Amino acid sequence: MLVTESNPATSEIIIYQKNKNMKKTQLLFGLVTSLYSGIAIAQVKAPATDWLISHQSYTATVTEKDKEITLSNGLLSRSFRITPNVICTDYRNLVSGEQLLRAIKPEARLTINGHDYMIGGAQGQKQQAYLLPAWLDNLKAGSTDFIYSGHQVTSISPYLKWQANGWCSNPKQPTGKELTFSYEAQAPELKGIHVKVHYDIFDGIPLISKWLEITNQGGLPVKLQQVVNEILATPEEESAVVGGVNKMQVPHGIYIESNYAFNNAMKANLSDQTTHWKADSTYTSQVNYDLQTPCLLEVYPIVPVGITLAAGEHFESIRTYELLFDSYDRERNGLAKRRFYRTIAPWTTENPIFMHLVSTEPVKVKAIIDQCAATGYEGVILSFGSGLNMEDTGAANIAKFKALADYAHSKKILLGGYSLFSSRRISEEDDVINPATGKTGGAFFGNAPCMGSKWGLGYLQKIKSFISATGFDIFENDGPYPGDVCASTTHPGHTGLEDSQWKQMQLQKGLYHWLNEKGVYVNAPDWYFMDGTNKIALGYREVNFSLPRTEQLILNRQNIFDGTWEKTPSMGWGFVPLSEYQGGGAAATLEPLKDHLDAYDQLMAQYYGAGVQACYRGPRLYDTDSTKNLVKNMITWYKKYRNILNTDIIHLRRADGRDWDGIMHVSAQLPQKAFVMLYNPTQQAIAREVALPLYYSGLTQSVRIREKEGALKTYTLDRSYNAHVKVTIPANGYTWLVAE
Repeated sequence: MLVTESNPATSEIIIYQKNKNMKKTQLLFGLVTSLYSGIAIAQVKAPATDWLISHQSYTATVTEKDKEITLSNGLLSRSFRITPNVICTDYRNLVSGEQLLRAIKPEARLTINGHDYMIGGAQGQKQQAYLLPAWLDNLKAGSTDFIYSGHQVTSISPYLKWQANGWCSNPKQPTGKELTFSYEAQAPELKGIHVKVHYDIFDGIPLISKWLEITNQGGLPVKLQQVVNEILATPEEESAVVGGVNKMQVPHGIYIESNYAFNNAMKANLSDQTTHWKADSTYTSQVNYDLQTPCLLEVYPIVPVGITLAAGEHFESIRTYELLFDSYDRERNGLAKRRFYRTIAPWTTENPIFMHLVSTEPVKVKAIIDQCAATGYEGVILSFGSGLNMEDTGAANIAKFKALADYAHSKKILLGGYSLFSSRRISEEDDVINPATGKTGGAFFGNAPCMGSKWGLGYLQKIKSFISATGFDIFENDGPYPGDVCASTTHPGHTGLEDSQWKQMQLQKGLYHWLNEKGVYVNAPDWYFMDGTNKIALGYREVNFSLPRTEQLILNRQNIFDGTWEKTPSMGWGFVPLSEYQGGGAAATLEPLKDHLDAYDQLMAQYYGAGVQACYRGPRLYDTDSTKNLVKNMITWYKKYRNILNTDIIHLRRADGRDWDGIMHVSAQLPQKAFVMLYNPTQQAIAREVALPLYYSGLTQSVRIREKEGALKTYTLDRSYNAHVKVTIPANGYTWLVAE
């Protein structure tokens, strides 16, 4: 029989089919292999599972029939016709049934020598609001468009040759299929320019990646000013008679991210440099009177590529990732993003337990290594202010830090260090030249070196040499390249203003690729995850760590809550000032540690209970046996539950200082289905009934829950998959629950 009910994960009505064993399976949209006039038609089929609970059955395929090629994995499908050129005819979310395509557009666009050239696509669709199969045979390729010359289907190759070098929740590279279309130029002036457009579809997630290769096999160099690697005419999100592109909502069903992001925002959407939602003036039947509806997606760097492609030279574009959403629910879409990072950048699931040491004196470094080994910590980062200079590749400096790294390795402890690149002044010759003034200054951080300068190129080489020679395992790169353009014409790493951003970006990426493939863990406060970095700041205001400890406790929980909507726990770091940091005195710090055990315990519980590593910055982890036991017991607890504590967070209630707050980890694969952290900021113990939303645990009927290491109690889930648990949380304290 069919049963309808409300899904708390999506705020939508779901239809279920119950079989004789009363097990339910959700009726979802799937792709039926039928063709109608060259367009694949999606039809309803059942059963299917929620991919955020169980994704193993969704395998990527590429199917070919007549003139049609379709990428699909049971969660999305994207279809192409290969005559009169490569035309994307269908782009569909198979979970929601949503069609993401309303009109034919080119597959990409190049600006070469000042002229635009289309890659694929066809002309002649008069009505742009929707696409009918009968129209396809009447479309024509443009006279100067790049024309399809063949295609190839292969398995996806890993973007980076990463191998897990420590504990991680996902040690596997993504799998799936890659479809590559080849194109040849029709325009005589572009003879010898060859283009390949790659589409990667991944197993187990509604995700496609797209990127271009361009090869100049002609006899002359060409000026490659811009590369637009995606153009999609999508349906509009809303129907508004008036309003401009920047005031109207963009389509919610497709999320775009590329590996060209920076600006220290520590959030993907604010770091994005490539996603552009535009009006489509050819869509004349839209409701908006001024034709300003944001329904045309183009992906390209804001600052044009601006390079010269010499004869025989090869170019690779940015990589764009297109993740399809099936809901408006913030938590569900956040879970989808987090699955995206776990899949595409599995190195972000590495999560070593580290502390920040504020000294490089060998005796103190060895002492903290011993403390780490004694308490279960896994790494030491020689922090900012410690005196570490990784740019010093002299024999004495190398020998000093190699000996310390060797000692750390003998204790099975990672050792690494901090290096500042951008927010510093080097010289008039090496700093970024402001195009408005022709002088230094005016960069993102005021004064900053150009990565393409002689000093910048030397910096990259020195970092590589230092790490190779010492065996350092961790690199904390503060102020990585933040996107500064540079008008210098004498820097060896770029030719002038036009190519300065692209060339510097490639240099920064090159360093991170090298580190990633050597197994070096990278902390970097900018969004370079797609190019090999492991961790970014959770998101916090540094001066807040000079506030009293009681305020820091609540602020830290707010930071954790807010910083894990799109990031996984392992992708963000927090901060704990063991010794004074930016002022605040004794009220703000934990030293002497033995005098503040309650605050030390709760700060560690907040971070480790969230699966988030904090920078415990100071001279030591413990000062007495009681402090040592506290740290050791906390790390033992964390490691016991490490797997579930590194799963995704469901946000229960944000800290406000007035009532309880908490988060819940959830997993459908682990023996522990959920792990709950609950906090009480008030001066009295409080008793509350807390609803735990267990939909994403995969449980449907009942659950067994225990408080701490107590006895298990069985709870029946309500129709929204909630378990209602009564709990007492101690004053100014916390408790935790485990669901099985």
